[in-house]
Amino acid sequence: MSINFARSLRLLPLAAFLLTACTLTQPESPGQSPSSPEWKNHQQQVQKLTRYQIRGAFAYLSDSKKLSARFFWQQSSPQHYRLMLINPLGSTELELRVQPDGVQVIDNQGKRYNGDDAQQMLLQLTGMSIPLQNLRQWMIGLPGDATHYALDDSYRLKSLNYRHDGQSWDVVYQSYSQSVTPSLPQNIELTQDGQRIKLKMDNWTLN
Repeated sequence: MSINFARSLRLLPLAAFLLTACTLTQPESPGQSPSSPEWKNHQQQVQKLTRYQIRGAFAYLSDSKKLSARFFWQQSSPQHYRLMLINPLGSTELELRVQPDGVQVIDNQGKRYNGDDAQQMLLQLTGMSIPLQNLRQWMIGLPGDATHYALDDSYRLKSLNYRHDGQSWDVVYQSYSQSVTPSLPQNIELTQDGQRIKLKMDNWTLN
């Protein structure tokens, strides 16, 4: 056996490992490539949406809390939005108003709380850990701060993983609405450790 041939045999396991790794990390089709022009074009179209409204269903499930409600999201600008959670009886359970100069939360008793961190205020007042800063992007089909994500064959987000401050959020896009252009999410599920958030967008209004 020649030295070169023996060396080749020794390299085979490494080559096989590298080939397997490449197979696992390469996109399965052109539609799943984050560098595809179709995905970049879709991103650009979605990023132009600055004013819109969403009506749908919200569910929060964890070991200590379960909540189902209708929700209304009104986005007036990138830093100005409003979220309402409405109980099955039609009463407002919670209203969140975010503006450049601060955050206000109104509970079901009409009591108002003011602050500057919407996510932290929701956690303190409701016990729900919701990644609002990124959720605003995930709801319209953009990855936000997530750097690990996959696309479907229509060049839209299929799933993503976001890690921050010791937390790891997994987001799965189960379906998209075909009634709006650009195509926007219809069913999303977020999971983090022992908690799960489900969003069903029944109606999109684009301004």
